Amino acid sequence: MMKKAFIFDLDGVIVDTAKYHFLAWQKIAQALHINFTHEHNELLKGVSRIRSLDIILELGNVEASQEDKDKWLIQKNEDYLSYLVDMDESEILPGVFKILQLLKDKNQGIALGSASKNARPILEKTGILSYFDVIVDGNDVTNAKPDPEVFLKAAQLLNIDPKNAIVFEDSVAGIQAANIAGMVSVGIGEETILHEAQYIFKDFTEISSAFIEKLIN
Repeated sequence: MMKKAFIFDLDGVIVDTAKYHFLAWQKIAQALHINFTHEHNELLKGVSRIRSLDIILELGNVEASQEDKDKWLIQKNEDYLSYLVDMDESEILPGVFKILQLLKDKNQGIALGSASKNARPILEKTGILSYFDVIVDGNDVTNAKPDPEVFLKAAQLLNIDPKNAIVFEDSVAGIQAANIAGMVSVGIGEETILHEAQYIFKDFTEISSAFIEKLIN
């Protein structure tokens, strides 16, 4: 059996921390009298914290100094982290644990490739940190998706050729990054949004053991 690299995004793929990001950004937006909706939040998927703030400011046509931006970025992260305090294994999205266990049983390389700078504490709180051989997060890379740096680094640390890597992503930028890296892209979410992915599933409950076997072989 060939050893492949299975690389997972975090937010919206393994856990639904997207809702906490939304609440934290919405709090900033409301203070600036900017209307920030769930639809607007889709624009922030897979995007860095700095770029996310710029998008919100653009929505409200708000000009801001770097000093103000830095202050809001710190405030957003503090609010976000306060929501994570009570996280536990119940936050793991349906079907994820089964797939991680299957990959572990098959002795496959498992990595996290996420823009989040809070990946490790989230994996610890949800009790699945031990499943990951490699973690590459926002603290380890300089280029945001769709740049493939995060995925290429994960494959490199697993010592597996990028062409033998499979990426699970819920964002357009993440799917594009996987495709640019020459990896197999698996979209988790809506087909209308993630149509550039090679495979698309609504969530992990739709992914069968047979499909994972096919990817390995």
